Amino acid sequence: MTELSPLAAALAAAHLDGTRIAPAAAPADFAEALSVQAEVSRQLGPVGGFKVAQRPGQAPIMAPIRAERILASGAVVPVADRLGIELEVAFEILTPLPPEATIQELAAHIRPRPAIELVDTRLEGPLAEDPLAKLADMQINAGLVLGAPLLDWDGRDFGQVMARVRAGEDMILDGAAEVPFGSALATFRALVQAAGTHCGGLQPGQVVITGSLCGLPYFPSGTDIEGHIDGLGEVSVSLR
Repeated sequence: MTELSPLAAALAAAHLDGTRIAPAAAPADFAEALSVQAEVSRQLGPVGGFKVAQRPGQAPIMAPIRAERILASGAVVPVADRLGIELEVAFEILTPLPPEATIQELAAHIRPRPAIELVDTRLEGPLAEDPLAKLADMQINAGLVLGAPLLDWDGRDFGQVMARVRAGEDMILDGAAEVPFGSALATFRALVQAAGTHCGGLQPGQVVITGSLCGLPYFPSGTDIEGHIDGLGEVSVSLR
């Protein structure tokens, strides 16, 4: 078995133990951060999806999501101190994806679902906010909660949407919101073109999330989160 790099070994242990680490150094560059992701992912088991964010003129930010951390709407999830949430448009992959397909062609291979990404870090100390350290740490993903798929989707894109997020008694979002960079399908296509074989590549049955509609608020245990995207549906999770 290939020996893990020190950062990958520490991150894998932190994922499995629910602890945090203070790394001595961040990855040297984007490629090294993705290499650490791949090392950690091999230790953690099957990949159930990916998160992605566009970077104009550069390869997109991407990170795998552990299959065992992808849950159905209404799930109850444990919270150590607090957990971040992001309401997002997700795409479930139904059939193999042609890497050079247009946005319109890709729509035939996927279907949308409302999703709440769960966000938590395995990092602490001076490098906790370092962009490359966070990228190595799966872009601080802690899981994903999925609403029901939109079965009668006509392939229309999601850009400007009406959405709501309620956290307990507080309304975090209620009204117009925009998918980052204005197109969920364009963000999905950016990942299709960039992912290659990273962490096993994109596979049928996986889910891809395309960026937060509500920023990244954090909440403590005891908070019930309800999200809704007009024309897509509802998704909820309880933090306990």
